[in-house]
Amino acid sequence: MTVQDPKKNLFTQPLSSSLFTANLPQRYRLDRLFVFFCLVAIALSVLALAVLMYDFLTDGLPRLNGQFITSFPSRRAASAGIAPALVGTFWMLFLVAVIAFPVGIGAGIYLEEFASDSGLSRIIEININNLAGVPSIIYGLLGLQLFVRGLEPITGGRSVLSGGLILSLLVLPIVIVTTREALRAVSDSIRQAGAALGATQWQVVREQILPIAIPGILTGTILALARAIGETAPLVVIGALTFVPYLPTNLQSPFTVLPIQIYNWISRPQPAFHDNAAAAIIVLMLVLLTMNATAIYFRNKFQKMRA
Repeated sequence: MTVQDPKKNLFTQPLSSSLFTANLPQRYRLDRLFVFFCLVAIALSVLALAVLMYDFLTDGLPRLNGQFITSFPSRRAASAGIAPALVGTFWMLFLVAVIAFPVGIGAGIYLEEFASDSGLSRIIEININNLAGVPSIIYGLLGLQLFVRGLEPITGGRSVLSGGLILSLLVLPIVIVTTREALRAVSDSIRQAGAALGATQWQVVREQILPIAIPGILTGTILALARAIGETAPLVVIGALTFVPYLPTNLQSPFTVLPIQIYNWISRPQPAFHDNAAAAIIVLMLVLLTMNATAIYFRNKFQKMRA
Protein backbone atom coordinates (compact mmCIF):
# COMPACT_ATOMS: atom_id res chain seq x y z
CA MET A 1 0.00 0.00 0.00
CA THR A 2 1.51 3.31 -1.05
CA VAL A 3 0.69 6.66 0.50
CA GLN A 4 0.78 9.70 -1.76
CA ASP A 5 2.23 12.92 -0.51
CA PRO A 6 -0.57 15.53 -0.50
CA LYS A 7 1.94 18.42 -0.81
CA LYS A 8 3.43 16.80 -3.92
CA ASN A 9 0.02 16.45 -5.52
CA LEU A 10 -0.82 20.01 -4.58
CA PHE A 11 2.17 21.52 -6.38
CA THR A 12 2.43 19.08 -9.34
CA GLN A 13 -1.20 18.95 -10.40
CA PRO A 14 -2.72 22.00 -12.12
CA LEU A 15 -5.23 23.94 -10.10
CA SER A 16 -8.83 23.59 -11.12
CA SER A 17 -10.64 26.66 -12.40
CA SER A 18 -13.21 26.10 -9.68
CA LEU A 19 -10.57 26.67 -6.99
CA PHE A 20 -9.24 29.98 -8.32
CA THR A 21 -10.68 32.50 -10.72
CA ALA A 22 -8.53 35.45 -11.72
CA ASN A 23 -11.43 37.76 -12.71
CA LEU A 24 -8.99 40.55 -13.57
CA PRO A 25 -11.61 43.00 -14.93
CA GLN A 26 -13.47 43.01 -11.60
CA ARG A 27 -10.22 43.48 -9.67
CA TYR A 28 -9.27 46.42 -11.84
CA ARG A 29 -12.70 47.96 -11.28
CA LEU A 30 -12.32 47.58 -7.51
CA ASP A 31 -8.86 49.17 -7.71
CA ARG A 32 -10.22 52.13 -9.64
CA LEU A 33 -13.11 52.47 -7.19
CA PHE A 34 -10.72 52.46 -4.23
CA VAL A 35 -8.52 55.10 -5.85
CA PHE A 36 -11.62 57.21 -6.58
CA PHE A 37 -12.76 57.14 -2.95
CA CYS A 38 -9.24 58.01 -1.78
CA LEU A 39 -9.15 61.01 -4.11
CA VAL A 40 -12.59 62.11 -2.94
CA ALA A 41 -11.47 61.92 0.70
CA ILE A 42 -8.34 63.95 -0.07
CA ALA A 43 -10.34 66.52 -2.05
CA LEU A 44 -12.88 66.96 0.76
CA SER A 45 -10.12 67.39 3.32
CA VAL A 46 -8.29 69.96 1.20
CA LEU A 47 -11.56 71.76 0.46
CA ALA A 48 -12.46 72.00 4.15
CA LEU A 49 -8.96 73.31 4.93
CA ALA A 50 -9.19 75.84 2.08
CA VAL A 51 -12.56 77.11 3.32
CA LEU A 52 -11.24 77.53 6.85
CA MET A 53 -8.09 79.28 5.64
CA TYR A 54 -10.12 81.63 3.42
CA ASP A 55 -12.41 82.46 6.32
CA PHE A 56 -9.74 83.42 8.85
CA LEU A 57 -7.46 85.02 6.26
CA THR A 58 -10.21 87.38 5.04
CA ASP A 59 -11.14 88.27 8.62
CA GLY A 60 -7.67 88.40 10.14
CA LEU A 61 -5.36 89.93 7.54
CA PRO A 62 -6.81 93.47 7.83
CA ARG A 63 -6.25 93.32 11.59
CA LEU A 64 -2.72 91.91 11.42
CA ASN A 65 -0.09 94.60 11.93
CA GLY A 66 2.78 95.52 14.19
CA GLN A 67 0.55 97.13 16.79
CA PHE A 68 -1.48 93.92 17.10
CA ILE A 69 1.64 91.80 17.67
CA THR A 70 3.30 94.12 20.20
CA SER A 71 0.25 95.26 22.18
CA PHE A 72 -1.19 93.81 25.36
CA PRO A 73 -4.75 92.48 25.74
CA SER A 74 -7.44 95.06 26.21
CA ARG A 75 -11.19 95.28 26.72
CA ARG A 76 -11.29 97.30 23.50
CA ALA A 77 -10.80 95.11 20.46
CA ALA A 78 -9.13 97.84 18.40
CA SER A 79 -6.27 98.21 20.88
CA ALA A 80 -5.93 94.56 21.96
CA GLY A 81 -2.83 92.57 21.03
CA ILE A 82 -1.13 89.21 21.46
CA ALA A 83 2.28 90.11 22.91
CA PRO A 84 1.93 88.16 26.22
CA ALA A 85 0.34 85.17 24.49
CA LEU A 86 3.04 85.08 21.80
CA VAL A 87 5.84 85.28 24.37
CA GLY A 88 4.12 82.57 26.44
CA THR A 89 3.92 80.34 23.38
CA PHE A 90 7.65 80.76 22.76
CA TRP A 91 8.29 79.92 26.42
CA MET A 92 6.30 76.69 26.04
CA LEU A 93 8.15 75.68 22.87
CA PHE A 94 11.50 76.38 24.50
CA LEU A 95 10.70 74.35 27.61
CA VAL A 96 9.32 71.43 25.59
CA ALA A 97 12.47 71.39 23.45
CA VAL A 98 14.74 71.56 26.51
CA ILE A 99 12.88 69.00 28.65
CA ALA A 100 11.04 66.56 26.40
CA PHE A 101 13.50 66.10 23.56
CA PRO A 102 16.63 65.05 25.50
CA VAL A 103 14.61 62.82 27.83
CA GLY A 104 12.50 61.32 25.05
CA ILE A 105 15.36 60.70 22.64
CA GLY A 106 17.53 59.27 25.42
CA ALA A 107 14.73 56.97 26.58
CA GLY A 108 14.09 55.84 23.01
CA ILE A 109 17.78 55.05 22.46
CA TYR A 110 18.00 53.07 25.69
CA LEU A 111 14.82 51.07 25.14
CA GLU A 112 15.71 50.23 21.54
CA GLU A 113 19.46 49.67 21.72
CA PHE A 114 20.44 48.79 25.28
CA ALA A 115 17.43 47.47 27.23
CA SER A 116 17.13 43.69 27.45
CA ASP A 117 14.00 41.93 26.22
CA SER A 118 12.55 41.40 29.68
CA GLY A 119 9.09 41.55 31.12
CA LEU A 120 9.76 44.98 32.62
CA SER A 121 10.86 46.35 29.23
CA ARG A 122 7.72 45.03 27.58
CA ILE A 123 5.53 46.57 30.29
CA ILE A 124 7.27 49.94 29.84
CA GLU A 125 6.84 49.74 26.06
CA ILE A 126 3.13 48.95 26.35
CA ASN A 127 2.58 51.83 28.77
CA ILE A 128 4.46 54.30 26.56
CA ASN A 129 2.33 53.32 23.56
CA ASN A 130 -0.81 53.69 25.65
CA LEU A 131 0.24 57.08 27.00
CA ALA A 132 0.50 58.40 23.44
CA GLY A 133 -3.29 58.07 23.16
CA VAL A 134 -4.30 59.49 26.55
CA PRO A 135 -6.49 62.64 26.27
CA SER A 136 -4.58 65.81 26.98
CA ILE A 137 -6.92 66.91 29.76
CA ILE A 138 -5.76 63.91 31.82
CA TYR A 139 -2.23 65.30 31.65
CA GLY A 140 -3.66 68.60 32.84
CA LEU A 141 -5.20 66.97 35.90
CA LEU A 142 -1.92 65.18 36.63
CA GLY A 143 0.03 68.41 36.26
CA LEU A 144 -2.42 70.30 38.48
CA GLN A 145 -1.81 67.90 41.35
CA LEU A 146 1.89 67.23 40.77
CA PHE A 147 3.42 70.46 39.49
CA VAL A 148 0.99 73.18 40.54
CA ARG A 149 0.19 71.91 44.04
CA GLY A 150 2.81 69.32 44.96
CA LEU A 151 5.86 71.19 43.63
CA GLU A 152 4.58 74.73 44.12
CA PRO A 153 7.71 75.93 45.97
CA ILE A 154 9.78 74.97 42.93
CA THR A 155 7.43 75.70 40.01
CA GLY A 156 5.67 78.72 41.49
CA GLY A 157 2.22 77.17 41.08
CA ARG A 158 0.32 78.23 37.96
CA SER A 159 3.45 79.32 36.14
CA VAL A 160 5.41 79.03 32.92
CA LEU A 161 7.44 76.13 34.33
CA SER A 162 4.33 74.15 35.26
CA GLY A 163 2.91 74.60 31.77
CA GLY A 164 6.18 73.57 30.14
CA LEU A 165 6.45 70.45 32.30
CA ILE A 166 2.89 69.39 31.51
CA LEU A 167 3.35 69.84 27.76
CA SER A 168 6.66 67.98 27.98
CA LEU A 169 4.90 65.03 29.59
CA LEU A 170 2.22 65.24 26.92
CA VAL A 171 4.60 64.93 23.97
CA LEU A 172 7.15 62.64 25.64
CA PRO A 173 5.51 59.37 24.43
CA ILE A 174 5.46 60.69 20.85
CA VAL A 175 9.18 61.50 20.96
CA ILE A 176 10.04 58.11 22.46
CA VAL A 177 7.97 56.12 19.96
CA THR A 178 9.25 58.00 16.89
CA THR A 179 12.85 57.75 18.13
CA ARG A 180 12.53 53.98 18.52
CA GLU A 181 10.96 53.64 15.08
CA ALA A 182 13.76 55.69 13.51
CA LEU A 183 16.41 53.55 15.20
CA ARG A 184 14.59 50.35 14.25
CA ALA A 185 14.63 51.39 10.59
CA VAL A 186 18.45 51.32 10.53
CA SER A 187 19.78 48.05 9.13
CA ASP A 188 21.15 45.53 11.62
CA SER A 189 24.10 44.94 9.31
CA ILE A 190 25.56 48.28 10.46
CA ARG A 191 25.40 47.15 14.09
CA GLN A 192 26.99 43.82 13.21
CA ALA A 193 29.75 45.48 11.19
CA GLY A 194 30.60 47.81 14.06
CA ALA A 195 30.73 44.89 16.51
CA ALA A 196 32.95 42.93 14.11
CA LEU A 197 35.41 45.83 14.03
CA GLY A 198 35.64 45.83 17.82
CA ALA A 199 33.59 48.94 18.54
CA THR A 200 31.52 49.11 21.69
CA GLN A 201 27.74 49.25 21.49
CA TRP A 202 27.67 52.92 22.45
CA GLN A 203 30.31 53.77 19.82
CA VAL A 204 28.23 52.05 17.14
CA VAL A 205 25.08 53.87 18.24
CA ARG A 206 26.80 57.25 18.49
CA GLU A 207 28.88 57.14 15.32
CA GLN A 208 26.75 55.05 12.95
CA ILE A 209 23.17 54.52 14.09
CA LEU A 210 22.23 57.99 15.33
CA PRO A 211 23.44 59.94 12.26
CA ILE A 212 21.29 57.70 10.04
CA ALA A 213 18.28 57.90 12.37
CA ILE A 214 18.39 61.67 12.93
CA PRO A 215 16.01 62.53 10.02
CA GLY A 216 13.37 60.23 11.46
CA ILE A 217 13.94 61.57 14.97
CA LEU A 218 13.53 65.13 13.72
CA THR A 219 10.23 64.12 12.14
CA GLY A 220 9.08 62.99 15.57
CA THR A 221 10.13 66.29 17.13
CA ILE A 222 8.17 68.17 14.48
CA LEU A 223 5.04 66.19 15.34
CA ALA A 224 5.62 66.70 19.06
CA LEU A 225 6.09 70.45 18.79
CA ALA A 226 3.08 70.76 16.47
CA ARG A 227 0.93 69.09 19.12
CA ALA A 228 2.41 71.11 21.99
CA ILE A 229 1.90 74.46 20.29
CA GLY A 230 -1.82 73.85 19.79
CA GLU A 231 -2.74 72.37 23.17
CA THR A 232 -5.22 74.26 25.29
CA ALA A 233 -7.01 71.83 27.64
CA PRO A 234 -4.09 70.93 29.97
CA LEU A 235 -3.09 74.59 30.30
CA VAL A 236 -6.65 75.62 31.09
CA VAL A 237 -6.81 72.94 33.80
CA ILE A 238 -3.69 74.23 35.56
CA GLY A 239 -5.04 77.77 35.44
CA ALA A 240 -3.28 79.53 32.59
CA LEU A 241 -4.71 83.05 32.46
CA THR A 242 -6.91 84.43 29.70
CA PHE A 243 -6.06 88.08 30.42
CA VAL A 244 -2.37 88.84 31.03
CA PRO A 245 -1.45 92.54 30.75
CA TYR A 246 2.30 91.89 31.16
CA LEU A 247 5.03 89.69 29.70
CA PRO A 248 6.23 86.56 31.55
CA THR A 249 9.75 87.37 32.67
CA ASN A 250 10.82 84.14 34.40
CA LEU A 251 9.85 80.52 34.87
CA GLN A 252 7.56 81.28 37.82
CA SER A 253 5.57 84.02 36.09
CA PRO A 254 1.86 83.59 35.26
CA PHE A 255 1.32 83.17 31.54
CA THR A 256 -1.03 82.62 28.66
CA VAL A 257 -0.55 81.16 25.18
CA LEU A 258 -2.00 81.85 21.75
CA PRO A 259 -4.61 79.04 21.74
CA ILE A 260 -6.05 80.27 25.06
CA GLN A 261 -6.07 83.87 23.83
CA ILE A 262 -7.84 82.78 20.64
CA TYR A 263 -10.43 80.88 22.69
CA ASN A 264 -10.99 83.93 24.88
CA TRP A 265 -11.64 86.20 21.91
CA ILE A 266 -13.83 83.69 20.07
CA SER A 267 -16.07 83.33 23.15
CA ARG A 268 -16.87 87.05 23.11
CA PRO A 269 -19.95 88.28 21.24
CA GLN A 270 -18.35 91.33 19.58
CA PRO A 271 -17.35 90.72 15.91
CA ALA A 272 -14.21 92.82 16.37
CA PHE A 273 -12.82 90.28 18.83
CA HIS A 274 -13.54 87.53 16.29
CA ASP A 275 -11.34 89.42 13.83
CA ASN A 276 -8.63 89.53 16.50
CA ALA A 277 -8.95 85.77 16.95
CA ALA A 278 -8.57 85.25 13.19
CA ALA A 279 -5.42 87.38 13.17
CA ALA A 280 -4.04 85.42 16.13
CA ILE A 281 -4.73 82.17 14.23
CA ILE A 282 -2.63 83.50 11.35
CA VAL A 283 0.24 84.28 13.71
CA LEU A 284 -0.02 80.81 15.29
CA MET A 285 0.10 79.17 11.87
CA LEU A 286 3.11 81.25 10.87
CA VAL A 287 4.95 80.20 14.04
CA LEU A 288 4.09 76.56 13.38
CA LEU A 289 5.12 76.72 9.72
CA THR A 290 8.39 78.48 10.56
CA MET A 291 9.20 75.88 13.19
CA ASN A 292 8.37 73.00 10.84
CA ALA A 293 10.34 74.53 7.98
CA THR A 294 13.40 74.87 10.24
CA ALA A 295 13.15 71.25 11.36
CA ILE A 296 12.66 70.04 7.78
CA TYR A 297 15.70 72.05 6.67
CA PHE A 298 17.93 70.41 9.27
CA ARG A 299 16.46 66.99 8.48
CA ASN A 300 17.27 67.34 4.79
CA LYS A 301 20.71 68.67 5.65
CA PHE A 302 21.48 65.56 7.71
CA GLN A 303 20.17 63.35 4.91
CA LYS A 304 22.49 65.02 2.40
CA MET A 305 25.43 64.68 4.78
CA ARG A 306 24.84 60.91 5.00
CA ALA A 307 24.28 60.52 1.26
